[in-house]
Amino acid sequence: MGKLLSVNVTAIVHHDDWAGSVGRTGIDKRPKLGRVALENDCVEGDFVLDTKNHGGKDQAVYAYAREDADWWEKEIDLEIANGRFGENLTTSGINVTNAIIGEIWHIGTTKLQVTMPRIPCKVFQGFWQRPNLIKEFTNAKKPGAYLRILEEGYVSAGDEIKVTDIPNHGITIKDLYEAKSGERSKISDINQIPGLAPKFKDWTEKIAAGI
Repeated sequence: MGKLLSVNVTAIVHHDDWAGSVGRTGIDKRPKLGRVALENDCVEGDFVLDTKNHGGKDQAVYAYAREDADWWEKEIDLEIANGRFGENLTTSGINVTNAIIGEIWHIGTTKLQVTMPRIPCKVFQGFWQRPNLIKEFTNAKKPGAYLRILEEGYVSAGDEIKVTDIPNHGITIKDLYEAKSGERSKISDINQIPGLAPKFKDWTEKIAAGI
C-alpha cells in the first residue's frame, strides 16, 4: 500500500514564449494543505489552460512517484520539490511506471483509474529551462501516470493509496510510453485494452493499420 505525499495545484500561471500554443500554462504546481476535491474531471484549485492537449476525463489527475523524482535529483544534481513535474499527486510506495492500465487507486474518498503516461512537451522543457529535457525524459522512461476520476471525493497529504482491480492484460504505463517512443512490438496488445483512452486508441489503430 502506498502513500500520498502531497497534493499539488497551480501556484503561478506563467505567461512566456515557452508556455505553449495558448501562451500561458499552469504547470507550476506546488503542495496544497488540507483536503482537495477531485471532481468534474479536474483537481480543485488547479489550472489546465491548454485544454486541447491537457486535462479532460482521461487526463484528469497526474501522478508522479517521489522515488522517480529522487532518481532525477541524483541524475541531474538538482533539488526537485513535489509538484515540479507538474503532477497533482506525489506518491510514495507505488511503482507508477509499472502501473497496469485500468487498475484502480483508492485515495481518501476518491476512486481513480490509471489511463495513460505523460508525454513530455516543450512547455515542460521550458518550465525546467533544460533545452534537452524532452530527450532526457524520454530516455529515462519514468513518465508518471494520468488517472480518470471514477468516484469524486477528497484527497489530502498522508492518505493511503490502495491499488485494486488490477487487469490481467499486463500492459503498463511504461509499455504505452515505450510504444509512443518508437517501440511497436506491443501495439496490437495495447489496442485491445478495454477502456483505452481514445487519444491512445486512435493512435494505436493507425499504427496497427500502417497509416
